[in-house]
Amino acid sequence: MQYKRSSQLFHEASQVIPGGVNSPVRAFKAVGGTPIFIQKAKGAYLYDEDGNKLIDYINSWGPMILGHAFEPVVNAVIERTKLGTSFGTPTELETEIAKLAVSMVPNIDKIRFVNSGTEACMSAVRLARGFTKREKIIKFSGCYHGHSDSFLIAAGSGAITFGTPNSPGVTQGTAKDTLLAQYNNIENVKALFDANPNEIASIIIEPVAGNMGCVPPKKEFLQQLRELCTKNGTLLIFDEVMTGFRLAKGGAQELFGVNADIVTFGKVIGGGLPVGAFAARNEIMDYLAPNGPVYQAGTLSGNPLAMAAGLEMLKSLNNDAEIFKRLEEKTAYLEKGIREKLDKNNVVYTINRVGSMISVHFAKNAVEDLQSAAAGDNETFKKFFYGLLQEGVYIAPSAYETWFITDALTYEDLDFTINAVDKVSQNF
Repeated sequence: MQYKRSSQLFHEASQVIPGGVNSPVRAFKAVGGTPIFIQKAKGAYLYDEDGNKLIDYINSWGPMILGHAFEPVVNAVIERTKLGTSFGTPTELETEIAKLAVSMVPNIDKIRFVNSGTEACMSAVRLARGFTKREKIIKFSGCYHGHSDSFLIAAGSGAITFGTPNSPGVTQGTAKDTLLAQYNNIENVKALFDANPNEIASIIIEPVAGNMGCVPPKKEFLQQLRELCTKNGTLLIFDEVMTGFRLAKGGAQELFGVNADIVTFGKVIGGGLPVGAFAARNEIMDYLAPNGPVYQAGTLSGNPLAMAAGLEMLKSLNNDAEIFKRLEEKTAYLEKGIREKLDKNNVVYTINRVGSMISVHFAKNAVEDLQSAAAGDNETFKKFFYGLLQEGVYIAPSAYETWFITDALTYEDLDFTINAVDKVSQNF
């Protein structure tokens, strides 16, 4: 495949945009080379500026669960645009999507819409701190909750040490209130509670991690977190920006049967437009302004275009009784096919999958936390990435990102992908 136009566009972008991109993972730093510039997308396919057609397993990092340019969403946005793009006032549409979201997700009474997953997680932590009147939070190494200061903390030297800033611009004062735990290690979390009695406002976690590749929770891990939080008066926050409305109608709470105190959303809930949200039961949400003392606001929150897109997406998912079964079956089929080809070609690997989230790790041992994810062979991943790209299959340009499956994928697309894996892995 030729990428001359993409290379030219990246050179031009680099003159006026830092690194040539508006989000770092797009820059191909993890795999080297020049990012692909996309012109358009439809269904399961991307079409780049050089005229190449690619089967898409990124799907805008998750929201295109029903495929690109999904007609009900596109039509809703077009019609809504004719009425005005932003008012800065309440609209009936906001109430309509809020009612639907609350009806689909267990254990929430009220929801507030914001503009991104980052904003949703940031607001959820502030709400938890205000509600509990505590300052410290626990997050897990390898879980990404957006670029708010509280979340950009790298792992410390031990289980009960304070974090250190992972980005210039994050202060030591912010870092000291973020405690780091190891994903899937309940004893590590217990040690943090023991070392910080009556100080922890919340635990925030991706119930299925998607930012160290797909990493499922161990059996009982989420329930053990729930019990720890209940025992210690700490709020459990599920960051369902990726998993919400993707793993089930009710997200990870429904799938695993574990109730969080606050849930954050993004991706699918916006139908491809910039939307985030956070939700909880009444007693917690009523701590938000204007009812309560915890302030959170946004001029474009509840933007009518975003609400129109999100409403049509949620309606489509809610009205399709078989959607999550189909997604599960397609992803399982893909996993089985990839395993067969990698085994045939004697490749060292492990695959993690939950529902329609899946990732291939070129690691010998099980991948269950950031440390085991980091043990994967990144050089093999680079060959895998570029090999698939040349075959017309587009996966995330990082070994630390999950793939997202869309219902628009056909079994012919999946077979094409499996055969591409076979061809590429013969050359490892």
